[in-house]
Amino acid sequence: MNKQVPEAPPKRTIDLVNAGLQRRRAAERRFRFLGVGAVVLGLLFVAILFVDIVGKGYTAFQQTYIRLPIRFDPALIDPTGSRAPDTLSQADYRKLIRTALTARFPEVSGRRDKRALYQLLSPGAPQQLRERVLADPGLIGTESEVWLLADDDIDMLAKGHIDRAVPESERRVKDRTLGWVDTLVADGRLEKQFNTLFFTAGTSREPELAGIAGALMGSLYTLALTLLFSFPIAVGAALYLEEFAPKNRWTDLIEVNINNLAAVPSIVFGLLGLAVFINFFGVPRSTPLVGALVLTLMTLPTIIIAGRAALKSVPPSIREAALGVGASPLQTRFHHVLPLAMPGMLTGTIIGMAQALGETAPLLMIGMIAFIVDIPGGVTDPATVLPVQIYLWADSPERGFVERTSAAIMVLLAFLITMNLVAVLLRQKFERRW
Repeated sequence: MNKQVPEAPPKRTIDLVNAGLQRRRAAERRFRFLGVGAVVLGLLFVAILFVDIVGKGYTAFQQTYIRLPIRFDPALIDPTGSRAPDTLSQADYRKLIRTALTARFPEVSGRRDKRALYQLLSPGAPQQLRERVLADPGLIGTESEVWLLADDDIDMLAKGHIDRAVPESERRVKDRTLGWVDTLVADGRLEKQFNTLFFTAGTSREPELAGIAGALMGSLYTLALTLLFSFPIAVGAALYLEEFAPKNRWTDLIEVNINNLAAVPSIVFGLLGLAVFINFFGVPRSTPLVGALVLTLMTLPTIIIAGRAALKSVPPSIREAALGVGASPLQTRFHHVLPLAMPGMLTGTIIGMAQALGETAPLLMIGMIAFIVDIPGGVTDPATVLPVQIYLWADSPERGFVERTSAAIMVLLAFLITMNLVAVLLRQKFERRW
C-alpha cells in the first residue's frame, strides 16, 4: 500500500517578502563592501605613489657643501688693482679652489690623484667665488672660510645613495675619494644645507647646479596668458550659447563640436599650434606666448562646458523677476544671471588651468623641450615649463637627476592640489542652493 507524501503548506506572502528583503539587503551589503574596497584600493595606490615620489625626492631639498679656507689672492683676482667688474669676472677662481684643496691634502701629489681631488667640488664652485667677490670686492687680499658646492657624486655619497659596501669597481666613488670625504666629515668641513639653488637656479647639465626657477617662471607666464586668453572667450561663448543663441541645427553642431573638442588628445592641439601659430603667424618658438595660445585652445572646451552648466543651474525665476521689474535681456544676463553663475565658472576655469599646468605633449610640439638655462624675463623669451622640465630630467642618466625629478614632481603636485583646493573653497564660499 503506497503512502501519500503530505504536501508542503503554501508559503505565506509575508515569508516571500522577508526572503526578498534578505536577498536585497545581502546584495546591498555586497555592493557597499565592493564600493568601500574600491575606494580603499584607490587610496592605497595613491599613497604608494606619494610615498615613492617623496621617498626619492625629499633629499633634493638638501645639498652637500664643503668648507675650505680660500685666500683671495690679489695676484690672481685683480693684478692691476683696478677693482673693475670685468677684471674680477675674468679672474682664475678655479686656481684659488685648487690651491685650497692642495693645501688641505698636501699628501696628494700624483697628477691623476690631484684631478680626482679637484673633482670633490662642483664645476659651479668657481662661479660661487666669482659672485662673492663681485658682491664684496673687499675680500680681495683676505682669507676666509667658504662653503662651496660639492660634486653630485659626493652629494649622493653623503645622502646615502651610494653603497660603500659594494666593490670599488662597481661604484662611482673610489676608495681614495672615500678617504678624503671621511677626513672632511671628521673635520666638520662637509655638511648638508638647504638647497636654495633648486628654487633659484635654472636648469643645468650638472645635477647639483640644476634648479626649477626657469621652469616655474615659464609655467607662471604661460598660465597667466592662458587665463587671460581663455577666460573671457569661454565666458562669452558659454553666455551666448546658453542665453542668446537660437536653438537650431547650427547651434546644435557647435555644441557637438565643443563636446568633441574636450575629448581630443592634447597632442593634436600641439600640432595645430605648430602649423598655425608658428609656421603661419610666425610666433616665436619655445616661448610662453605660443604655449599659452596652444593651451588656450585646449582648455576652452572645458571652461565653456563648465560655464554652460553653471548658467543652467541659475533658476528661471531669477530671469523672470529681472525682466518683470523692467531690466533688458542684456541687463538680466549680465547683472543677475552671470554673477550667480560665476562661482561655477571660476571652478571650471581653475580645473582647466590645473589641467593645462600638467600638460606636456602639446608643448613638446612647439619647441618648449629646448634646453634653456636662463630664467625667462618675459612672455617672448625662450622658456620651458615644469612638466617638460620633469620629462627632461627623467631622461638624464645621472643619479642626482632622479631625486630632482621626484622633487619637481612634488612641487607640481603641490601646485595642482592647491589649485583644486582653491576651486573647492570658491564653490563652497559663493555657491547658492536654490
